[in-house]
Amino acid sequence: MPGTGSNIESLQAEISRLRMEMQALHTKQGADTVRIGDYLLTRLAQLGVRHMFGVPGDFNLGFLDLVEDHRLMEWVGNCNELNAAYAADGYARAKSTIGVVLTTFGVGELSATNGIAGAFSEMVPVLHIVGVPSTTQQKKRPLLHHTLGDGRFDAFSKAAGQFTCYQTMINDPNTAASEIDRALSECITKNRPVYLMLPTDMVSFEITSNRLHTPLTRRETLNESQVEEFVLDLIELRVKEAEADVAVLVDACVMRYGIRKEVMEFLKETGFPVFAAPMGKTAVDENWKRYGGIYVGSVTPPEVKEQVEKAKLILSIGSLQTDFNSGNFTYNIPTRRLIELHSSYTQVQYAVFPNIGFKELLPKLKDRLQQFYPIANKIPVTPFANRLPQEATQSITQAYFWPRMGHFFKSGDIIVTETGTANFGIMDVPLPPKSHLLSQIFWGSIGWSVGAALGAAVAAREMKSAGRVILFVGDGSLQLTVQELSPMIRLGLKPIIFVLNNHGYVIERMIHGKHRKYNDIADWKWSQLLDVLGDRQTETASHTLTNKQDLDRLLNEDSFMNPDKITLIEVLMDRLDAPRILKLQTELSSKQNIYAPAKLGTVNSPV
Repeated sequence: MPGTGSNIESLQAEISRLRMEMQALHTKQGADTVRIGDYLLTRLAQLGVRHMFGVPGDFNLGFLDLVEDHRLMEWVGNCNELNAAYAADGYARAKSTIGVVLTTFGVGELSATNGIAGAFSEMVPVLHIVGVPSTTQQKKRPLLHHTLGDGRFDAFSKAAGQFTCYQTMINDPNTAASEIDRALSECITKNRPVYLMLPTDMVSFEITSNRLHTPLTRRETLNESQVEEFVLDLIELRVKEAEADVAVLVDACVMRYGIRKEVMEFLKETGFPVFAAPMGKTAVDENWKRYGGIYVGSVTPPEVKEQVEKAKLILSIGSLQTDFNSGNFTYNIPTRRLIELHSSYTQVQYAVFPNIGFKELLPKLKDRLQQFYPIANKIPVTPFANRLPQEATQSITQAYFWPRMGHFFKSGDIIVTETGTANFGIMDVPLPPKSHLLSQIFWGSIGWSVGAALGAAVAAREMKSAGRVILFVGDGSLQLTVQELSPMIRLGLKPIIFVLNNHGYVIERMIHGKHRKYNDIADWKWSQLLDVLGDRQTETASHTLTNKQDLDRLLNEDSFMNPDKITLIEVLMDRLDAPRILKLQTELSSKQNIYAPAKLGTVNSPV
């Protein structure tokens, strides 16, 4: 029954909307009212948001008054809008809630666009609130500052339509509450950014607060029972035919759609060996006895590659087969041996079943497949172990640094890695239970990690139970977004920041231009950064490490294990040294990009 699940979801959404409208209609005269701006803030607080990122601008200052006065919301003033968007992204990932960034019309929102686009690409729920001119000015379209001077006040919202899943302007008090609710529902349901314009004259307009009594929740796709039953029968049959020789492969959407618990229960009850794609790292605890490591297509270590690809059946959960996430599309998994579970559909070999989502399916599939535990649990899995190499050199190499850091990590740590050596170096290192890796492998915007670490550190302080926030960023990437170290200091946050100083853009060197000047950067005085960007009151600490002895000494210090201040560690590395996976991945990327043009007449014209 194609489309049945979608129809059910639409019907449920309509019922929910009508229920809210009925409540609004029955509101008695003199019922409680609330300003539109406060309504929005209350809704955000109900969703677990406690901090908002952004930069002040004249079109959002009235709303900022309400933010500053709100008893549950804290304002985090960023140094620029791009970094604010990165911080909202990191906050959302670390806390598994919505992230919020506030900018002003035109100049501010366009500055944030790259960060919003990255959140869209990587499926992170970020609400982008834009303070815009009043509804009167929107109609009259005067030659207002921050506009393009041609009367197009909608140019920026049209641009935002390319990077957000929903766009709206709050321009009618009668529909303001319902529009805010719909925008937030779209954001948390689709795990994508939403764009909300708030005119200056709407902020303090009073509306009924009645809808606030009905909580907002993610609209889950309800599987159509008969189709779901057929899918369960089909998967069970395929597992029987494979004699329970099944490998599970988890990926990013396990985290994005909040099904870690369901996946872990499925693995414990079935006993199947499990592996992760790079974007799925920490989707399952890496100390789990049946966890075998990271699978990245052709660049996977031989023992892991063999265990995955020799399985008679691969059960993939939440896969995103991007180039860097799949070893440049080199998965050696034929469709006839593949079952894919996604948030909104299931694919069993060549058959696709729309609207059969993994959230509801996995617990039932666990019950069906736990019968295979005695066989599946005996399938050998090579332990994903931390191997510290023995090297003659005292220089800090990539091959040594990452396994050594593996002994430094603790349960609950939030680890943020930057596009480049950090994203790839961390892959071969087992991370402790309950740790959380934040990385931007798909969008890959250099500098993202610094703003994201700020957002993660704010979230960690809110959660209290979270561990340390540890950032790994290259010197080239840090130069793009270094300003966000300043609000970290101002807010009294205590991240541990490892600056990998390899004198430029190493990931670019690996792809092309190893000795080109365009991959070089100025060598800053990194150990003095915190003094320059600090507030002259907050204590900070900085270190420069030039050899393995320095690194080991610092990592073994008790005071460094749980620092009571923000700490920056400059780690000197060779300019042409890179992690194993990065070297292999960039070799594939270099071939794919075809930098050297072929001779005239040797390549067919584009079709």
